Amino acid sequence: MKNDFNAITRSQSLLASLLLAVTCVALSCRAADHHPPVPPQSVRLYVFDCGVIKGLDPAYFHLTKDQVQTTELAVPCYLIVDPKGTLMWDVGVIPDTAFKDDGKPVTQGISTATRTLKSQLAQIGYDPRDITYLAMSHYHSDHTANANEFAASTWLVRKVEWNVMFAPKPTGIINPSTYSKLKNSKTIFLAKDEYDVFGDGKVIIKSAPGHTPGHQVLIVKLAHTGTVILAGDLYHFQQERFTDKVPTFDYNKQESLASRAMIEAYIKKTGAQLWIEHDYIANSKLKKSPRYYD
Repeated sequence: MKNDFNAITRSQSLLASLLLAVTCVALSCRAADHHPPVPPQSVRLYVFDCGVIKGLDPAYFHLTKDQVQTTELAVPCYLIVDPKGTLMWDVGVIPDTAFKDDGKPVTQGISTATRTLKSQLAQIGYDPRDITYLAMSHYHSDHTANANEFAASTWLVRKVEWNVMFAPKPTGIINPSTYSKLKNSKTIFLAKDEYDVFGDGKVIIKSAPGHTPGHQVLIVKLAHTGTVILAGDLYHFQQERFTDKVPTFDYNKQESLASRAMIEAYIKKTGAQLWIEHDYIANSKLKKSPRYYD
């Protein structure tokens, strides 16, 4: 009986090992089989739905409810695909890890998201490992939720922003757990006013401090759409433009106003489109992925 029991145990162990080996091979095959889409001939800009912030008091922006069309704020994420690589810009308010397999929306505080960022990337054939560069307009937690997913990418950030993010005790609208893995990522500290991401003059990160110390905007030059400025939190509502009203939680009001004046001058000179990322009404009218702007 003892020998029979040992034989059965050995058989079960062998079967378990075989199953594990088959599973590992299958996973490896899936990883090996993944190929990102063929690079396009010209720059593409994808807009993802990364959630919405509801019920935020407009008084935080020195506005009243009567002055704004809605108090809801959109939370978009963007993928820029250049013939020379890819850039992920801003990565949402709720991490993909908060979603369950039931497909239901996830709410955290006053923020809600209905889809994961990775599922939207996968829909157009991309995976986080396909992303060449990660950049965020700034470190506020409604822009950093999925940053850890892109720790293998090269991070483009300003040193003053990095210093706040990895301070011993970060304060403000910040959630270090969402970007902690970036500390060990390959990082390029942006020192100049403008940084040409792919070296072709089509995708430019431009310094626009004030909202945070290292706040920045993204200028994307598209062949058919024209030049688009992804403005981060330079503004939240259209009603802030051409006023001296800045959020009560801005790092430096005077720097914010100077950055706004600089960007408005750039728009006047170039005819660029300003996309206020949090503008719920304007964002609702944009084409969402899998459609794109080119």
